[in-house]
Amino acid sequence: MRDVDIAFGRNVKAALALSDEGKSRDEIRRRTDVLMGTFKVNLDVRPGEICVLMGLSGSGKSTVLRAINGLNKVARGAVLVRHRGEPVDVTRCRSATLRDVRLNTVSMVFQQFGLLPWRSVRDNVGFGLELRGVPAAERNRVVDEKLAMVGLDAWADKMVQELSGGMQQRVGLARAFATDADILLMDEPFSALDPLIRDKLQDDLLELQRRLNKTIVFVSHDLSEALKLGNRIAIMEGGHVVQYGTPSDIVLRPANAYVAEFVKHMNPLEVFDSGSVMTPAAALRRDGDAVLLDGSGEVRLRVDRSERPVSAQVRGREMPLGHVDGSGAGNSAGLVVAPVDLPLRAAIDLRLRSPYPIVFVDDLGRLAGLCDHTEIYRGLLQHP
Repeated sequence: MRDVDIAFGRNVKAALALSDEGKSRDEIRRRTDVLMGTFKVNLDVRPGEICVLMGLSGSGKSTVLRAINGLNKVARGAVLVRHRGEPVDVTRCRSATLRDVRLNTVSMVFQQFGLLPWRSVRDNVGFGLELRGVPAAERNRVVDEKLAMVGLDAWADKMVQELSGGMQQRVGLARAFATDADILLMDEPFSALDPLIRDKLQDDLLELQRRLNKTIVFVSHDLSEALKLGNRIAIMEGGHVVQYGTPSDIVLRPANAYVAEFVKHMNPLEVFDSGSVMTPAAALRRDGDAVLLDGSGEVRLRVDRSERPVSAQVRGREMPLGHVDGSGAGNSAGLVVAPVDLPLRAAIDLRLRSPYPIVFVDDLGRLAGLCDHTEIYRGLLQHP
């Protein structure tokens, strides 16, 4: 998305001219009767990531979302979507191409479910495939697979009004996944649900994302939800993107007072990963090929020429290396080696169960740093 202006009203040209002069949304509306939905929005959403658009009501987040599939007309700028291996600007493409994008590349999950009440669960999930002209046998195979994925296979032949709100939202997810679209647009899909159901569906979405690796643009007004789901978050205010970055970027380095106000009451354990608090490898003391992990030098980690941990010693005795994954699961015996993006909450749990600091490695298995009680306390205290 490049320099996207969206304006609602008739005198758009005059409104854009005032926008270029730096006039506010309220002044532009007063002088032209045009509402500026967005001002020069720039977003680069990477394949396979969840990008969360968040802000207060009226900030422009849903306006941006609906520009991605052409539901909102763009007054100026470009919205590029990778479709059938090629970039397509949905603001300028032919109507047949835009229809093909909507049928095959971009799918949408709505806040109020968007289900067809006169159809069964099965027929709702298969609706996009039906529009695409997929034969019934293949359509049923895909629908059964996606309903099993969201835990609703036993409800396939029920009418949607027989389902609870959370189950209906799962139907919406299954319908979006059934099209096998590369990009999912989700407009506050969980906001109308009870907190416990909402939290469960967030977990379900993350689990499905680990399996399917879709590109997801997710609208939310809830910071906790954004921090839980988002690989990157765009904070919007008055039609502007005021900050775009990782959860830890936004929490640790808010761009302005508006963002700082958003994050000041959040729990740092919801967003920090271990890389946010660890002592980096470059700052650790060395003794030959050994890295000293404590002040006395009694806990040592030996690394190879590529900086990958190979063995450990504690007070001169060999110590096994235990390896855990990004959730903290695995072999936690001995000196624990973990990925650098391990959530801080998981790191604290591991450190409580181990007498030694935790060693962190990057995605190539090279030493990235360590985390001990000092790093944990310092990381928690640095949050304002």
